[in-house]
Order: sequence, then structure tokens, then C-alpha cells
Amino acid sequence: MANQKQGLFKRFTTFCVTLMQKYLPDPFIFCAILTFIVFIGSMVFTKQTPLQIIGHWSGGFWSLLAFSMQMALVLVTGHAMASSVVFTKLLSKMASKLKTPKQAIVVVTLVSTIACILNWGFGLVIGAIFAKEIARKLKGVDYRLLIASAYTGFLVWHGGLSGSIPLQVASSDLNALSSQTAGAVAEHIPTSLTIFSPMNLFILGSLIIMLPILNRAMYPSDDQVVTVDPALLEDNVEEVIKPKSEMTPAERIENSRVISIILGVMGWIYILQFFITRGFNLSLNLVNFIFLFTGIILHGTPRKYIAAFLEATKGASGILLQFPFYAGIMGIMTGANSEGVSLAILMSNFFVNISTPKTFPIFTFWSAGIVNFFVPSGGGQWAVQAPIVMPAGLKIGVTTAKSAMAIAWGDAWTNMIQPFWALPALGIAGLGAKDIMGYCLIVLICSGFVISAGFLLF
Repeated sequence: MANQKQGLFKRFTTFCVTLMQKYLPDPFIFCAILTFIVFIGSMVFTKQTPLQIIGHWSGGFWSLLAFSMQMALVLVTGHAMASSVVFTKLLSKMASKLKTPKQAIVVVTLVSTIACILNWGFGLVIGAIFAKEIARKLKGVDYRLLIASAYTGFLVWHGGLSGSIPLQVASSDLNALSSQTAGAVAEHIPTSLTIFSPMNLFILGSLIIMLPILNRAMYPSDDQVVTVDPALLEDNVEEVIKPKSEMTPAERIENSRVISIILGVMGWIYILQFFITRGFNLSLNLVNFIFLFTGIILHGTPRKYIAAFLEATKGASGILLQFPFYAGIMGIMTGANSEGVSLAILMSNFFVNISTPKTFPIFTFWSAGIVNFFVPSGGGQWAVQAPIVMPAGLKIGVTTAKSAMAIAWGDAWTNMIQPFWALPALGIAGLGAKDIMGYCLIVLICSGFVISAGFLLF
């Protein structure tokens, strides 16, 4: 019976992988299709004219420029840091301890998941870099599932220490918080009621156990394993260094360790000062700061770091091209008609109106998952749903902490099949979204049951 069930699961996994390989287009085309869907949806349901909708689209188009730059730097600085000799040796040593492909899947899932609980930006990059190093060292491992496993750790980010919504309700200016939630939140919600609540710890604990087991169970049969030539994963950052006697004064400066050391020390003085005065509160800017100055130190000379940085930028094209289009989608979703009604408001209100005190958190979680397809940003998600969900939850008898976490987990959940967040990992790995999304679809389905159970039981 067990073998039969396993066979059925493997067949379903193969079906999902094949489906995504055949029918999931390039992430840019996926983004374009989402644009068309929300454009038509806004015309039909909010009764706005095409010109009005184009106005919302163009108005939102550049709203994620700062965030796009942050995400591009997460990829590039993280990749450049990991390509240093010291970091490569460390990752190589860790990867060398893995003996079997299935063991590698379990370990990379755990590393990525725990790293994303600590900080989502750090985990998103480190998981992919570690997976790539494993593929270099371990023969016969399925490269698609390995990278997918590294990405699935990102599922937990909004329940972790860097979750933007629980941190926002815990520390934002009270006037701003009241405005964001239509008056529903008049005082800070401590992290003891959100991140460290029994409900959230149950969900996190369940996923930490489930994800490695699930990813291991999806490992394909020998005849379906897709490996990669390790030579293709090597970063071409080596430069021929002239003897010092043949260098020009400018070249000597470019190859001076003194400049890198001084820059690195300056950067790390600030980082240590930050930790001492503000604690381990990693923002995306601080993660980039750590990656940047650690990379400068580890590469030894400015010339070597420049070469590593140049190599790393090759994977950032997807972010630079697609993030403005997602910002445009967000503009359409939140663009209201003359009566103040937007597509996002209609979508959220539908789930609110059919809810009871017991089902409200689950329906909020599901609705947030749907909204996340079109507004794939924690801050954007909060801006769209908080004014609707938070007052409705309070009125129906659900705590503001639980309502906030329902939005947060919905935002994290459908990231599994939303290419927006996979772009940094895919850029590092050199894969396309269709290569990993079949496996991520399985994770989406299974984790949906686990997270829903968490909201039902607590």
C-alpha cells in the first residue's frame, strides 16, 4: 500500500513538473499575461475606462524602483561575495560532506528555510548559492529539484524574524498604523502575539519538518534525473594579474589590498555599531551592506572584486526588466474608480463577506494568496488589504494579531508559484522559472493545508 501511494505521489509530481515545463512561459511573459488579466478585470468589475486603467498602470510603473535596486543588489552582492576564494572553500567543504543526492535535497532545504526565518534576503541568496555549490561537488543530483528546494525555504519568510507585516504592526508610528488599518489598530501589536505566538510557531515548526521530507519525496527516478555539467556552473572571474614590476601606477592601485581593507573596515565598523545599538534587526539595506563589504574584504583587491561583481550582474536582468511591470500591475490593482472601489478592494471584500469568526483567518489567508499574484510585495499587500481586513476582523471577533498574520502568510504562500521572488535564485542558478515551478506547485498545495490548519487550530 505504501509503495502504491508513493507511486501515485511520484506520478503526480512528474505530471506537475511536465505541466510547468510545457506551459509556463518565461517570467516576463507571465508578467505580461497578469497585466492583461488585471487590466480586463479592472474594466469589468470597477467599470473604469481603458484610459483610466492605463493611468493607474503608468502611475505605478516606477513605484518599485528603490526596491528593484535593492533586490538586484541582493543578487549581485551576494553572488559576488560567494565567489570569493574563502567563501567558495567554505561552501565546498560543506557540500563535500553530503554523500547522496537525497541527502543534499534535505540539507539545502533546511539551510534555506532556517536562513529565511532569520532574514529573507539572506536566505533567498544563500540557499541558491549553496545549492549551486552542491551541484558542482555532488555527482548525479537533480539540479532542478536542488534549486527548487533552495527556493522553497522562502515560504517561511513572513512568519520569520524579518517578516515585514508583524514587524510593522509592532514598531510603526501609531498614527501611520491607525491610518493603514482604517483605525482598527490603535496600539502596537507585540511580536509575542505574531511571530512568537503558538499559532505561528506551530506553522513554522510544521513547515521546517515538512519541507525537507516533501522535497526529498519528490526526488525523480533515475531515468528522469536532470543533472548539470559542473563546468557550466563555474564563475569566470579569474583575471591574469601582471607582475607588479610591469604594472602602471593605476594598475597598482587597482590591485592594492590596502584600499579593500580600509573600505572593508569602514563598512564593518558601521555594521558592528548597528548590531550593538539596534540589535540583530536586519533590513534589506543592511543585508546588502554586509554582502558588499564582506565581498570587498574576501576578494582582497578592488580589481578582483570588480571582476566578480561584473560576473554577478549577468543574472540581474530579470529583476531589472520585470519589477517595473509588477509595479504597474500593483497600480492597476489598487487604482480606484470614482466611488473609491479598486480590484484589490473587491477581491478582499468578497472573502470578508462570506466569513465567520472561525473561517475569517483562513479566508483572509487564501485571499491574500490570490492578491499576492498581482501585488507580490509584503508592503504592497499590507497597503491593499489592511484597511479592509483589519477592521472586518475586529468587527467579527478575530484578534488584530491573527488577522495581520493571515495577510502575512498569504503573501508568503503563493510566492511558491509567483516567479517575481524566484528571479534572484534563478539568476544565480542559471535556470528558468519553468524548471522549478512544478516542484514548487506541490509545495504550494501541501503547505496550504498546513498553514490553514494552523489558523483553524489556534
